[in-house]
Parts: sequence; structure tokens; C-alpha cells
Amino acid sequence: MPEVPARLLRWLSMNILIENAESLEYLTGTSLWSKNIVDARRFANTGIAFAAAKKEPIGKFNIVGYITETKQFVNMDHGRGKGVEAVAA
Repeated sequence: MPEVPARLLRWLSMNILIENAESLEYLTGTSLWSKNIVDARRFANTGIAFAAAKKEPIGKFNIVGYITETKQFVNMDHGRGKGVEAVAA
């Protein structure tokens, strides 16, 4: 097996998040939405995040990878949730 250069290992710390494609907010651990990336719920992989997002009462969503060292986002997948729940008047 080839050796992985040490300088590449630092890129392995990517957080997998669910982003509301319309509001650009992130799903939190308490199923709320926040603009603050620190509050975002982290998922073990994109499949788990995608399955969770499909159950959320949102429209379009993105599964994004967030690289903490560089503060960069990588758009990994997208889809639609259950739709927005009606608000009682």
C-alpha cells in the first residue's frame, strides 16, 4: 500500500452537514436551523446525512462537507425533504 504524505492527512477533517438550500442555514443537533456553522449537526457520512435530510420538513437541501482548517465548503449531494410544514394561523 502506498504511503500517504503527512501534509495530506490534515485534509481528512471534513464535517458532513445538512444545509437548507433556500435559507443557507444548517441543521442543528436539536433539529433547528442556524446560520452558525458551530451549531451544525455533524454526520458520519453522506449517506446518513442524506437519509436524515429526506425526513426533515424542508424543501431543497444540500449535503455539504465543511473543511474546518480552511473554512471551505464542498457541495457533495442535494435533494428534497418532506416539504415545508404548514404554519397554523
